[in-house]
Amino acid sequence: MGAAIRSELRKIFTTRLWWGMAIPIVLLAAGVTALLAATSEPEKANPDLGVPAMSQTQFAINTYTGAVGLGYLLTMCVGIVAIGSEYRHQTITSTFLAVPHRTRVMAAKVVALLVTGAFYGLLFVVAAVAAGAAVLSSRGLSTFGEGFAVPRALLLMLLVLGLWALIGLGAGILIPNQVAALMIMVGIAWILEPILGGVLASQDWGEGVSKFFPSRATQAMLSQQSTGINDSVPVERLSWPAGALVLLAYSALLAGIGTWLTTRRDVS
Repeated sequence: MGAAIRSELRKIFTTRLWWGMAIPIVLLAAGVTALLAATSEPEKANPDLGVPAMSQTQFAINTYTGAVGLGYLLTMCVGIVAIGSEYRHQTITSTFLAVPHRTRVMAAKVVALLVTGAFYGLLFVVAAVAAGAAVLSSRGLSTFGEGFAVPRALLLMLLVLGLWALIGLGAGILIPNQVAALMIMVGIAWILEPILGGVLASQDWGEGVSKFFPSRATQAMLSQQSTGINDSVPVERLSWPAGALVLLAYSALLAGIGTWLTTRRDVS
């Protein structure tokens, strides 16, 4: 098993994929976070909606995690490419010949992607905190607030990026065509799912459903405020442990179905 994991990690870190993804992750994390830190203001209390004033701790969390949507989109693409490129270039055959137990191969891919997602997550966190803290400090605002809330959000961001990489892995197996998988999943994760979740959140009957969507579960993990389609009315959200479990369930379901299909799919 150890050799299979090392092999999967070698496939990622001995190609141009790792630095080709690392560069945009660092640049986007630093750029978007610096922009948010420079232009955003802590929200004031709104008694009519029952919204308290935003603390500087929560403002710091929102600033550092503001670009996480771009981050998990990229790690999801890493997961898709990790398996999709093998089907595209038909190297999956040699992989299964080297390790005949397909379940072991897929388990190694899961572990390798968790490590890779954590690596990219660390790059994202370091870039976001470095850029965001510099701007917040220059404005005289707190960079880490009080207590362990901000460090906890940063640690959970590592978990978020790793889980979205697994979601990408499962999607890449379910849709063997790499290009189609990338287009479909980016469209769902970046456009369709957030819009649908916002629409449902604005309806009384759909509010309880929308909080279980991947993007809403991600927001819950990072203590970000969720709003309806008009971005003004706060909606009910899960606790951060529940959000983590929901996101873990999505990744486990897609990776599990993908692994099951892989063990029964013919390769050439």
